[in-house]
Amino acid sequence: MTAELVRGQNHPLPQTRLEIRISAGNPIVAGATLGDEQGTVHGAEWVAHPASPQLPGIEVSKQAAADHRLAVDLGALPEGVHRVTVLLALPTGVGGPVRFGSLAAPFAAVTGLDGAEVASYTITGLEAESAVVALELYRRQGDWKVRAVGQGYAGGLAAMLQDQGLPQAAELAAEINEAVARGMARSVAQPPPRPGDDGRVRTATAGGSSEPAPVPAQSQSPAQPQTPAASGTGGPVNYQHPGRRTATPPTPPPAVPPAAPGRPPQPVAGDASGWTMDERLYNQVWGMFEDLARTAAAYRSAVDFADSRMEQELDRVLSDPRSRIGAAADTARAEARAKHTALVDQARTALDRDLAQLAAEAEVVEPALPPAYARWGSPVWQGYQVPMEIPMALRLGDLHLPERTDLRIPMLVRLPLERGLWIDAGRSGSPEGALLDSGGLRKLASDTAVAIAARLMAVYPVGEFQPHVIDPAGSASASYAPLLESGALRAPAAGAQGVTSTLAALTRRVDLVQMAVRSGATDALPPDVDTAEQLLIVHDFPHGFDDRAVTQLRYLADEGPSVGVHLMMVADRDDARGYGPVLDPLWRSLLRITPVAEDHLADPWVGHAWTYEPSLAPAGSQVLWQVMGQVARAREAYGR
Repeated sequence: MTAELVRGQNHPLPQTRLEIRISAGNPIVAGATLGDEQGTVHGAEWVAHPASPQLPGIEVSKQAAADHRLAVDLGALPEGVHRVTVLLALPTGVGGPVRFGSLAAPFAAVTGLDGAEVASYTITGLEAESAVVALELYRRQGDWKVRAVGQGYAGGLAAMLQDQGLPQAAELAAEINEAVARGMARSVAQPPPRPGDDGRVRTATAGGSSEPAPVPAQSQSPAQPQTPAASGTGGPVNYQHPGRRTATPPTPPPAVPPAAPGRPPQPVAGDASGWTMDERLYNQVWGMFEDLARTAAAYRSAVDFADSRMEQELDRVLSDPRSRIGAAADTARAEARAKHTALVDQARTALDRDLAQLAAEAEVVEPALPPAYARWGSPVWQGYQVPMEIPMALRLGDLHLPERTDLRIPMLVRLPLERGLWIDAGRSGSPEGALLDSGGLRKLASDTAVAIAARLMAVYPVGEFQPHVIDPAGSASASYAPLLESGALRAPAAGAQGVTSTLAALTRRVDLVQMAVRSGATDALPPDVDTAEQLLIVHDFPHGFDDRAVTQLRYLADEGPSVGVHLMMVADRDDARGYGPVLDPLWRSLLRITPVAEDHLADPWVGHAWTYEPSLAPAGSQVLWQVMGQVARAREAYGR
């Protein structure tokens, strides 16, 4: 049974091989010191930290992270060691919070190698401290015990190490902080994992604090972000690329001039781990998404703390009738407000610093993105060629937060799509949408669908992707002009008959491929079954749909993605309200995006509502015609 410790309490350890798990919600540095019977640390060689993570019997993380696992083998410790002290500290020089009081309480747990918890401790009561002794494993009469300590140090690592008797405490603290700032210890967690994850991690050092993330997600820890999911949908989606290799090669160090003292390192595009530049850029974008999420969350938490503290101080003044009025009361109120202003200003300074570093990184990364990740206005499209391989991910649009609306993070989703898309053509209350009438919103929704479909057609190799469009009333014909006139797309299916025949063909394909996969006879599919990825785009739903067609559409949304049939709905949900709750599962199964900027993508990791903005071709640009023309010529050349 797990022992939930309070400060000062101890608990016996039943075994000598253990794990110590730390969860903080924000990137922190974790380390450990070895001490003698008095707890004295005799030298730097008795300290395990990110720049030197291994000692006999102890191994700590090589990076700053929100989650840590420290490996401990008490039986392998040197003979003179009687105490192992677990240290936590906030990294300096890489942005982020500067004291534990602005963060959620760190949590530490001692577990066996099987993951079973032996003891746990939530470190509460921290305020101005930037370093803390979390736990202490100590030997008493031949047996090992764990004690909850929770001793904080406002002086940071140096003060904590000095308190343990280390002669060169200041020098070692500077070495640890320098290691973190240089990227020897990353301040960003890895993108969301899934079973069979290839362990990609971002190695770029960024201002602020894993992740998306876009995104961005599957068992999740509190420190791992999920891909932002539409509010009210069926939960996070796993966008992990199938069949990727299971080991990540080391990233060669970028040729970057050393940063001036006190300044962050110069951002470099592709400064992340991965087999290819595209994979490194993907991981770097994920890291930027996570950095922005953490930075904004830290700022909001600090402001909330300042508000709460001021309220408490004002309540104390008002609680005593004798001090509610007079000079003393006025002075107390002024001091409370001054403290609040100072705390908010400090948090804003840190936020502005981190956002400036992220903006500098975005300026470097955006021009280096490949077509699948780039905006339509990027020069990379001028040199576009039909690819030979399917990319890792696709850009659906941009994400931003209100703390700095001009800092846009690409919203990347993994390919092949594992979830359909719903482009909401209805009124949702967004400020931009309120300026358009219903016709304007529907036209913009169709343009958004075309931009996404064109990008999908452009980034897949010839013959690997086939779009189908259902447009019963022909309302979206103007938007599809670049695809139709170039010959890259066949004419949309129109009328009730077109709806019926298209849905029947795709439903048949799903049924046949599912049966072939289950029986292990994929080579026995009929020759008329197109094994390429299929995308069905539906306009004007439910116009032209009867009950059977609606059932087929729901079937494609549920079963299609697993066998390469994907759905994109361009619809106003209110138009289908006559079906009642029978369509609720359909809407929940799709990732909702909007044709105008709207803050509807919920991030359950940090509680943000991300504002999504679609990626459209610049006004007056011919980029869609040019790219679709090349796609059509490539298909013609290959006889597809």
